[in-house]
Amino acid sequence: MTKSTSANEAMRLGALLFTLILFPLAVGVCLAQEKRDAVNPSNEKGMMLAEFIYLEAPFPSCHASTIEQTKSGLIAAWFGGKYEKSPDVGIWISRRDGNGWSPVVEVANGAQENGVRHPTWNPVLFQPRTGPLLLFYKAGPSPSSWWGMLMTSSDEGRTWSKPQRLPEGMLGPIKNKPIELSDGALLCPSSTEHQGWRVHMERTSDLGRTWQKTNALNDGRTMSAIQPAVLKHAGNRLQILSRGTAGRVVESWSADGGLTWDAMKATALPNPNSGIDAVTLKDGRALVVYNHTRRGRSPLNVAISNDGHTWQSALVLENEPGEYSYPAVIQTSDGLVHVTYTWKRKRIKHVVVDPQKLILRPLN
Repeated sequence: MTKSTSANEAMRLGALLFTLILFPLAVGVCLAQEKRDAVNPSNEKGMMLAEFIYLEAPFPSCHASTIEQTKSGLIAAWFGGKYEKSPDVGIWISRRDGNGWSPVVEVANGAQENGVRHPTWNPVLFQPRTGPLLLFYKAGPSPSSWWGMLMTSSDEGRTWSKPQRLPEGMLGPIKNKPIELSDGALLCPSSTEHQGWRVHMERTSDLGRTWQKTNALNDGRTMSAIQPAVLKHAGNRLQILSRGTAGRVVESWSADGGLTWDAMKATALPNPNSGIDAVTLKDGRALVVYNHTRRGRSPLNVAISNDGHTWQSALVLENEPGEYSYPAVIQTSDGLVHVTYTWKRKRIKHVVVDPQKLILRPLN
């Protein structure tokens, strides 16, 4: 055997050793590190659980999650594909029961009858008091030209109806969940981006078959805002908190159940032009999840208010460099708060919070 042959054989053996032993070990180390990264970085009181919904998936990038409670457990959805705006981007879901999160499944994409495929965007899950589970999402080449879509499920997200396009001019809830009014109508927080960033509200009394909408609540120039979240207050008063471009979360109030709204104005909450979400807790307090900064998408924070006006810092979900963004938040029937959000565009993270254990501090 020549020296060259011996060297080649040694290289082949080394490659085989790496493939069979070292590479799986390296992958295992990376996955173990990612599992450790799911642990709450700040170790603040109130954090009950922090986990990734998945570690491996058929897509490299994800964003814009949503979460809802069903009779059989939790369900989450998001969009995933090569990158945001890529035509392969579809809507993916996972369901969580006593055995943890299920393998991810694609339930919708932007394929058209003429063979063209568009990306999909911003799913929103919502379970009305009666009727099927709703999954709203958007399809189209960009946020300035997308259209609203709706699917339903009668078995807690195991199977889904054929996607239906919403009526012309209706987009449905654009990022954050609707609220169900006392008469059963859904009030959907929506917005458009084709004539400046403008917020409006859409209403459906029959689970998405027919719709009405308000005029834009802002002009898109002196005040630019999108992606509102709705909060309920006493006396039929409603509040929306929206992503804005002025360095602050912006708000508007309604005194008539969402029919009319006052002028938008900035709140004390900073905003780096990134999505937020909010929920009214069972005890009447308002809880918002947002990036407490005017630049970048870290940290990711929780704040609480007794009246929707004065906010207190409650929790830091993430504070390391990177992108932690586009939260979705619900309170489940047991009183716990569930938050999902984009983790570095690679994973969707799920955090469980006990709002009764949070230690409130002044905003800084």
